[in-house]
Amino acid sequence: MWHYPTSMLAKTLTWIVIAIVLAAGAAGAGFVGGYEYRGSPPSSVANSTLSILAAGSLSAQFPQIAGVLVNETPGISAPTVTQTYEGSLDVVNAITQTGAKADVAAVADFRLIPQVLEPKYAGYEIAFGMTPEVLAYDPNVTAFDGINSSNWGWKLVQAVTTSGDPPFGVWNASTDPNGYNEIFSMELQGEFYNGSDLAVFGHFYTGSPTSLAVPNPTTTRAEHESQAAELIDTGVVSAVITYRSYAVANHLHFVSFNSTVGLNATSPAALADYRDLTTTIETASGGTASVGAAPVVFAVTVPSDAPNPELGAAFVHLLLSPQGEAILSAGGAFTSIFPGWADRPSAVPSLLAPDVVPMPAWASAELT
Repeated sequence: MWHYPTSMLAKTLTWIVIAIVLAAGAAGAGFVGGYEYRGSPPSSVANSTLSILAAGSLSAQFPQIAGVLVNETPGISAPTVTQTYEGSLDVVNAITQTGAKADVAAVADFRLIPQVLEPKYAGYEIAFGMTPEVLAYDPNVTAFDGINSSNWGWKLVQAVTTSGDPPFGVWNASTDPNGYNEIFSMELQGEFYNGSDLAVFGHFYTGSPTSLAVPNPTTTRAEHESQAAELIDTGVVSAVITYRSYAVANHLHFVSFNSTVGLNATSPAALADYRDLTTTIETASGGTASVGAAPVVFAVTVPSDAPNPELGAAFVHLLLSPQGEAILSAGGAFTSIFPGWADRPSAVPSLLAPDVVPMPAWASAELT
């Protein structure tokens, strides 16, 4: 749980939409059906430039989806310069603290939009994908020989405590959800396989897991998550905990976790395990906030002051289509959620209404 201080398009839409919806459920998440886009774009988005402000871990998929939209919608553009990918906490803080404007805002923690952006900066969110945490590692580090989902915690400790092996790469939990998610995965691994939440965590962070996360400088190297692939490829770090989507997109060696450890489980037992875990981060205002563990669910919105809200909605519509699903799921990166889970279905633009269903009860409970 977070404790944070702090149908116009339908009238102009002339696209022909062919529904080919094939719904299937998997662990509570909808699976792709879809739409094919044909015909002309709405005149209201002509000569517009799409702007995106999104989680850094979407930097492989969102530009591809934007490219498809540009190819299918004459008269619009989506240059690299109008797409910014950074930590999800940086995303929401840019909107609330510095007045950043974007047609699309997306985060790696579905709790952020309702609890930080709504109702002033956004009217709704749509959860569109899940991806678990994994350990991406350098296969040249011999300590990782024989690594698997049961022993990765011990293998990681062994690697960073072996003379000459590089440290473990960690992220800033105060700017990036992956920073606090890696803490939760380490705690859960210790509890499940080593008898203590400190068995893995205690080697890489000082103090209590519930306090402000302070990386141990002798075993860790604090870096920006976007550099993870380069850090591993060049031997600067031995391993990182990151999203499977990032590991797949960057062709990294990785080991999958137990689904609960990977923050990918939504069963009552897993959710109960998550409720027992918290850590502390610094807020943009200079204070601190307590953050709890939750399944990793990515979500998107069109901000209330988006320069081109209809174009933003068109991007989300494509994100929730077979084309979008194919890009998200390539190589097993994401498990797409279709229909998308909307926290406020009545507030989504009419174009997106067929693409969403109400959020599952367990997910809605995480937003309070």
